[in-house]
Amino acid sequence: MSIPKLKSILLITFLLFTTQFLQAKILLPSVFSNNMVLQQKTNAAIWGKTDAGKAVKVTVSWNKINYGAIADANGNWKIKVATPGYGGPYTITISDGELLVLNNVLIGDVWICSGQSNMEMPLAGWGKILNSEKEIAEAKYPNIRLLQAEHVTSNFPLNDAKVANGGWQECNPKYIADFSSTAYFFAREVYEKTKIPIGLIHTSWGGTIAEAWTSAESLKKMADFSAVVDKLQKSAKNPSKTSYEESVYNWVKITTDKDSGNQDGQMKWALTESANWKNMTLPTLWEDAALNNFDGVVWFTKKVTIPESWKTNGAKLNLGTIDDNDIAFVNGVKVGETVGYNAGRTYKIPANLLKVGENIITVRVFDSGGGGGLYGDAKDLNLTNVSAEKISLAGEWKYKIGLDFKNIEPKPYEENGPNRPTVLYNAMIHPYQQFSIKGAIWYQGESNADRAYQYRELFPTMIKDWRQKWAQGDFPFYFVQLANFMQIDNAPVESAWAELREAQQKTLDLPNTGMATIIDIGDAKDIHPKNKQEVGRRLALIALAKTYGQKINYSGPVYQSNKIEGKQISLTFGNSQNGLKAADGAALTGFAIAGADKKFYWAKASIQGNQITVSSDQVANPVAVRYGWGNNPVCNLVSNDGLPASPFRTDTWQGLTFAKK
Repeated sequence: MSIPKLKSILLITFLLFTTQFLQAKILLPSVFSNNMVLQQKTNAAIWGKTDAGKAVKVTVSWNKINYGAIADANGNWKIKVATPGYGGPYTITISDGELLVLNNVLIGDVWICSGQSNMEMPLAGWGKILNSEKEIAEAKYPNIRLLQAEHVTSNFPLNDAKVANGGWQECNPKYIADFSSTAYFFAREVYEKTKIPIGLIHTSWGGTIAEAWTSAESLKKMADFSAVVDKLQKSAKNPSKTSYEESVYNWVKITTDKDSGNQDGQMKWALTESANWKNMTLPTLWEDAALNNFDGVVWFTKKVTIPESWKTNGAKLNLGTIDDNDIAFVNGVKVGETVGYNAGRTYKIPANLLKVGENIITVRVFDSGGGGGLYGDAKDLNLTNVSAEKISLAGEWKYKIGLDFKNIEPKPYEENGPNRPTVLYNAMIHPYQQFSIKGAIWYQGESNADRAYQYRELFPTMIKDWRQKWAQGDFPFYFVQLANFMQIDNAPVESAWAELREAQQKTLDLPNTGMATIIDIGDAKDIHPKNKQEVGRRLALIALAKTYGQKINYSGPVYQSNKIEGKQISLTFGNSQNGLKAADGAALTGFAIAGADKKFYWAKASIQGNQITVSSDQVANPVAVRYGWGNNPVCNLVSNDGLPASPFRTDTWQGLTFAKK
């Protein structure tokens, strides 16, 4: 045999041997890797797969106990190991005849971190939190470990999750940049105050609904979701041949075909006699006016007189913001359309379309859920010409309903998208539920705000669902209340976001829960406020007080009760031992008061001990008070250490989102 041929045989033999060695028969779920954290002071499960009937042995470097199990007929095995108090690093050795070693393992506290985009928001990238470059450069915490779950959906529970970066990694500038900023700042504060190693399992997805993170078994107990969960599970077994895009296209076509303003394929209401239409003062969300709990198509029209002094060429139609979508017409001619509730509308009017004298402005508004209508600032609703002269369009408009969506099939779910009941629970929560944890932090709610009353049941259902599946009792579950967002209201109004905050507040009735109020650090123009340092710190304050036993304040003043005293209402607060004050040292803001007519007015408020008295000259016989009630309320009640009071109301009057499904 020639030397070259012998070398080739030896090389092939070596490669076969090393490949076989690298492909150890033991397979571990993605939650197990080098650099991991195991929950301290518990019987932590370690599990995986090997050949059926194989004996599996586990040894750990923190004790001298040998743990063993026999793989079942499907090759599954699970062993529980006793973990000590926090410390490390340690090694875990697993053998079924071949060795698999996990190195640099810490014993500490593991927290599940979940929700939508404000939990997902990274330090770098699209997040760009405050001082992001400095924060990333200084994020050198080898005793904080990061496990990043990737976005996956499933119609049925999965046994393993897909993760990034090869598994657990130490917290350093390389790995923290794309990690959850809220979770990191939470862990940093807890670690610095306790020195307990912290493991973060970050599993969130922007723009997602709470029912997507809840199991089928629990959702089926809710009347609102039972049928849709059954339908989802059946469709998973027999997938539709129609794509999601086709389904949405067909649904939008139905909304157009059934719109009364669209006749024989023509938008006839773009220029029509509107004398018998009803009146509405704009700008406003129509739920705040005459169309409570309405989703669908509404047409608005207004007659405008253009003076002879105006130059009509180069004119623009400014409509501010509209929820959700619109098509705009001038004298029956389409001048523009926009999709999106938070986009400003400015449309160029073709030359000579405007005329001296009477003109007709018409806007078709399409709203698929929650608030609808022309809701921007009055100053942004106008016509302008090339000389920057303006004609205000704020005030009375005529309106007529084109289509009520209650009369058609609901918008289809995306077949493979995340906003379907159960699919994120199945793929991104269920795989971790054998893994021992300390607790969970959660930041979500924006995507359920249009169904806030439903969230009163859904959110507690989800928490109880997770606790049942983890089988660790009522483990700590701490969450973030929605921040202030969108335009500031000039007068007290109804608000879906306020109702969602109320639903979150009510969830505190569950044991071992806590809520971080951030009504003071939001951003009117950004649904992703940048000060995630303070969000994480406030979550950590709750954990440090309630989980780690430190004697610190973790909450602002909490409304308890009210008493009507003539022309004023006295409010009593709990957690007021640190005192009550206005954050900026000025007069209290954010309070509104109403009589039996349910019409609210801004109120005067003054602090007297742990009470606040509220009154208004416009309300002689008050019956109700609201505080911080709005999408973006201007409110400043805090404790002496600066933690804000959560928004609240004393009434139980039916809100915008009542019966929304």
